[in-house]
Amino acid sequence: MLTDPLFYAVAIPAVILLGLAKGGFAGIGVVAVPLMALVISPVLAAAITLPILLAQDVVSVWSFRRTWDRGLLVLMLPAAAVGVFVGWLLAARVSVAAVELSIGVISIAFSLQRLWAERAVKAAEAVEAGPGRPLMGLGLGALCGAIAGFTSQVAHAGGPPFQIYVLPRRLPRDVFIGTSAIFFATVNWMKVPAYVALGQFTPQVLTTAAVLLPLALASTWAGVWLVRRVPAEGFYRVIYVLLIAVGAKLAWDGAHGLLA
Repeated sequence: MLTDPLFYAVAIPAVILLGLAKGGFAGIGVVAVPLMALVISPVLAAAITLPILLAQDVVSVWSFRRTWDRGLLVLMLPAAAVGVFVGWLLAARVSVAAVELSIGVISIAFSLQRLWAERAVKAAEAVEAGPGRPLMGLGLGALCGAIAGFTSQVAHAGGPPFQIYVLPRRLPRDVFIGTSAIFFATVNWMKVPAYVALGQFTPQVLTTAAVLLPLALASTWAGVWLVRRVPAEGFYRVIYVLLIAVGAKLAWDGAHGLLA
């Protein structure tokens, strides 16, 4: 188990952010690994984070188990499995910084466009995809699922590609959160064999994750409680703003990594 107080000073807020993200505030958990990487290696930070995510997924999936979109999961999960596998095969050859920069810039541009669209007249909203309507752009959905799996495997940044396809459908708040919870719970389990094969689940990693686990579960329940008190009509605006912040963080990390 890690015993450095500086690590826990960074890991505690990181785990809280992960919990809030798993509770429904999608995206903000992407900063957890970079935060921990300030004091430990990124590989060790990612290994400690994954068991925590798996436990938090149980809470988020249970909390929103009755509200999810089957069609989206059927479309995107098989593609995500391909993306995870490709990410594992190419891990040594892929520039994580380039992936982060690309996803960050796309996320910012997408979110700004969607926020602008929110101000359009209601007549324009009639063309939006919505719950119960046929999925639009099945090829795009599969592509976004594959990219989400790939970026989750290589850069722990699967949220933005998933959101870019799902957010415009304007699902009810709890359906969006439930679908996201099941999608990423499944993707996280897809990543486990690669971590096992690479020998990353050491006793030190698992005991450190276990120490942080109570806080991780408590913060996830807190996220569920808080997100259900966000007005439904304002929920997507909050998520778009969070996606801009996440995109900016990814773009900054990617640009810094490429310049370095």
